[in-house]
Amino acid sequence: MKIPLGILGASLALAALLAPGVRAADPAIIDLWPEGVPGFRADAPQEKDTPAGHVSGVQHPTLTVCLPEAANGTAIIVCPGGSYANLAFEHEGFVPAHWLNRLGVTAFILKYRLKEYGQPAPLQDVLRAVRIVRSRAAKFGVNPDRIGILGFSAGGHLGASAGTLFDAPEGRTGAALDGVSGRPDFMMLIYPVITMEDPFVHKLSRTDLLGDHPSEDLMKRWSLEGQVTKDSPPAFLVAAEDDKTVPVENSLAFYEALRRAGVPSELHLYQRGGHGFGLRPGFGTAADWPARAEDWMRYGGWLPAQK
Repeated sequence: MKIPLGILGASLALAALLAPGVRAADPAIIDLWPEGVPGFRADAPQEKDTPAGHVSGVQHPTLTVCLPEAANGTAIIVCPGGSYANLAFEHEGFVPAHWLNRLGVTAFILKYRLKEYGQPAPLQDVLRAVRIVRSRAAKFGVNPDRIGILGFSAGGHLGASAGTLFDAPEGRTGAALDGVSGRPDFMMLIYPVITMEDPFVHKLSRTDLLGDHPSEDLMKRWSLEGQVTKDSPPAFLVAAEDDKTVPVENSLAFYEALRRAGVPSELHLYQRGGHGFGLRPGFGTAADWPARAEDWMRYGGWLPAQK
């Protein structure tokens, strides 16, 4: 399996991040479901990618492995956003993966199923990703107790799903790997979709994930502010007050739920930045979040302390 040419194209943003500490060799691809994709839909549209690095119509979920030159034992699964309609695989996949590589983190970019499947397929994919990385930790040179999630927008909803629904029956398929914990050890959620309920829902994400007319019970189930428990992993959240796509109340509600449950968490709320800024400069103080995330990871012991 090859990475789409559009994604491997000459990206100025990606090239700028290919600095010392990054292994520039072509990354490896791991098939999430070699035994067969659960509920495979042969009638679904074929996968497509664009020159801008967006992927849609995912039929065969994968993990793209991005290795640092000097691994520090931490692994992070990166979940690109795209409203559960497509994946910003370069902007919110490769670019943050190579930033993590510079920190010595082994990064895995998740290509997960989207609106053609809806839930619980994305949850199954993200939990399977955590289980694969944890079960092969020795092979990847990572600590099985230092596996995190980094999610953007709808990918943030998926990351928060892993952090709250890691024991949910919807995430199990009967495979042997179900016996491996799918709980991430920490989560970093950047301008995340959290709720599926009005008035602060991102309606496109809800439609793509749950269908045109989801029941009240279904919306409540996938509103993750209501799924937090004391066993949810520590969280780092980033949002901008002027986000016109995913209301900032999504991050606020999740942070408050974490705080009530006694889960260590940190929220960085910026005045300006809008939505979808990723790691790009020029978005005011919101562009500073990677430095704050690095500080948080060092404080939590997921990165080595500064000498």
